Amino acid sequence: MSKIFPPSELIINEDGTIFHLHLTPEQLADKVILVGDPGRVDLVATYFDEIECKVENREFRTITGTYNGKRISVVSTGIGCDNIDIVLNELDALSNIDFATRTVKPQLRSLEIVRIGTCGGLQPFTPLGSFICSEKSIGFDGLLNFYAGRNEVCDLDLEAAFIRHMGWTGNQCIAHPYVINAHQELADRIAGSDMVRGITIAAGGFYGPQGRELRIPLADPQQNQKIEQFAFNDLRITNFEMESSAVAGLSRLLGHRATTVCMVVANRYAGEANTTYKNSIEMLIKTVLERI
Repeated sequence: MSKIFPPSELIINEDGTIFHLHLTPEQLADKVILVGDPGRVDLVATYFDEIECKVENREFRTITGTYNGKRISVVSTGIGCDNIDIVLNELDALSNIDFATRTVKPQLRSLEIVRIGTCGGLQPFTPLGSFICSEKSIGFDGLLNFYAGRNEVCDLDLEAAFIRHMGWTGNQCIAHPYVINAHQELADRIAGSDMVRGITIAAGGFYGPQGRELRIPLADPQQNQKIEQFAFNDLRITNFEMESSAVAGLSRLLGHRATTVCMVVANRYAGEANTTYKNSIEMLIKTVLERI
């Protein structure tokens, strides 16, 4: 007998929409672009040939339309892996749960998901303005540890090597990091031959978790230097951001295809930042729209 999801677990609004996103299943395209900033949804949608619907609730804003014959939904997530947990689970529910019967559909739908964001570069070869595709992500957030099957989808060898390198073995105060791969074909298609590829750290915050120190001292003042020096099978950690691990991890567990691409707006290695990046990110948006 199929599992029936009770109203407390699958919350459907009175108008038939999913709880947070306020979308109906029919409003979601198979190709999904995720952005953090709700304002960036409109920026992406300015390139659409047609707009089918616009839906907004809290920080979650969605526009579905077409670009060069491709039906695409662009969805804002806000900041952080906690919000990605909401968005990915609700996108999957819209795709694969029958709202009338509250059971999983017999034929599962696989979404193609690309997150477009900004990040901090961590290497000399990731200067301001670089585009980075996250082939692997290290989640500092601990989100995937709450789900069964995390070991089956994670790179446990890289995970163990990173924990040893950071000196976190036996540290009960650190959320156990997890290492997850992007969908390889999608990452290859989106990154092409003109993006930097590497390991991305998805941090659980913007300040301390990314080694920024204002008025509160860091638990490990050498954290970023250790991260910059880490290497595993010729792979280096290229950048910090805050969502890629949850996007890739939940997508793999749910059977969706996902990757993250970011533009470098701060280079932590060089101590430089660009706060006027909003116009520059349009090139990254156009590239993703062409390749998704």
